[in-house]
Amino acid sequence: MGKYFGTDGFRGEANKGLTAEHAFKVGRFLGWYFGEKKRASGSDEPARIVIGKDTRRSSYMFEYALVGGLTASGADAYLLHVTTTPSVAYITKVDDFDCGIMISASHNPYYDNGIKLINCCGEKMDEDTISLIEDYLDGSVTVFGRTFSEAPYAQRDKIGRTVDYVAGRNRYIGYLISLGIYSFRGIKVGLDCANGSSWNIAKAVFDALGAKTYVIGAEPDGTNINSGVGSTHIENLQKFVVEKGLDVGFAYDGDADRCLCVDENGNVVTGDHILYIYGKYMKERGKLLTNTVVTTVMSNFGLYKAFDELGIGYAKTAVGDKYVYEYMQKNGCRLGGEQSGHIIFMKYASTGDGILTSLKMMEAMISSKKKMSELCEGLRIYPQLLENVRVKDKAAAQNDPDVKAAVEKAAFDLGSSGRILVRESGTEPLIRVMAEAETEELCRKYVEDIVKVIKEKGHAV
Repeated sequence: MGKYFGTDGFRGEANKGLTAEHAFKVGRFLGWYFGEKKRASGSDEPARIVIGKDTRRSSYMFEYALVGGLTASGADAYLLHVTTTPSVAYITKVDDFDCGIMISASHNPYYDNGIKLINCCGEKMDEDTISLIEDYLDGSVTVFGRTFSEAPYAQRDKIGRTVDYVAGRNRYIGYLISLGIYSFRGIKVGLDCANGSSWNIAKAVFDALGAKTYVIGAEPDGTNINSGVGSTHIENLQKFVVEKGLDVGFAYDGDADRCLCVDENGNVVTGDHILYIYGKYMKERGKLLTNTVVTTVMSNFGLYKAFDELGIGYAKTAVGDKYVYEYMQKNGCRLGGEQSGHIIFMKYASTGDGILTSLKMMEAMISSKKKMSELCEGLRIYPQLLENVRVKDKAAAQNDPDVKAAVEKAAFDLGSSGRILVRESGTEPLIRVMAEAETEELCRKYVEDIVKVIKEKGHAV
């Protein structure tokens, strides 16, 4: 991770950790940098950069700041307006943009925001380019054989323009609809859009495929994104599905790159369940290339035991869909994801896509003629407890000898009947302490033991 950009972009509280000036400078650099790369290849065309945003009040401010920077540097800025992160990735790739920008802090509260950068292939921006942006933000960047403290301003007819590109978002909606190989007619589906990016997209897709669609979390006002709704507050969808007698429910996060499900009985279906269901579905049809599902270290013991019984191999990466995708791309895997609901279907998308995930779950249900609860049979989830500790310095807390000793003791005590995982958050000043064991009581004991040491050593805020 760099000084400004973490595993999922440049994120912070709006106008505190991430300011409008930061956004303007990011736009200034990207517009100039990609324009120069085009000129070096012999093209006189300006850089073309597409921008999407979520429903946070500050997203408009950051959008305008980015557009100001891009056009001042000679790039053309194409605006998708309120849309999902995966839609930006899709349009960046299929419409040959030089890069894409998504303004969102995902599942964070409304007062946070972020800038996610996407390369021309619809993937997360490479670290080398991120490093150049960070150098520019710090006042000096060496690139193209020279050192610059300020990117040159475009003049006269070289100043960039802004293009309304809502047609791109509509094309993405059409793409999702095209992936629905079965009619959803007669199926009652609940959608929780988190008052975020999916609020005007998800229902359109499900309606077009024939579902009887019921929606909550689709009244964004700028300050209610993720507030008591969405995949981080799935208890509301659980209640909604049971009260309405729905067949299934899907909950998205603020930028709709993740999805969790609720079965017809109101039970939560996590990212691990989704990997199990679709991994089994693909294997039964001979479509699980390499016979490997890619997970992260946060996936549950039970998932691996279930895969062993099915004869499905698995890989474990660091936490972050970025790392899952990199492994999948390098090793030719088709399915991977995180317990949190970031699921990547490599054949169809280059990033986690919540709406796509829900369509794939519908496909598995309809094809097998089974309820969601029935698809989950065969997977036993071990009790797991995760506690986030806000700290002054993540590295200092993680590397404290006493904290490390507490972690080692817990791991020794658990042996082969569970595990302990202590890691730094990639997007927030948090240490995440997670335990898996045969009982919830054991999980709590080991988590509390470690959290106690972190606090006693003065690392907690």
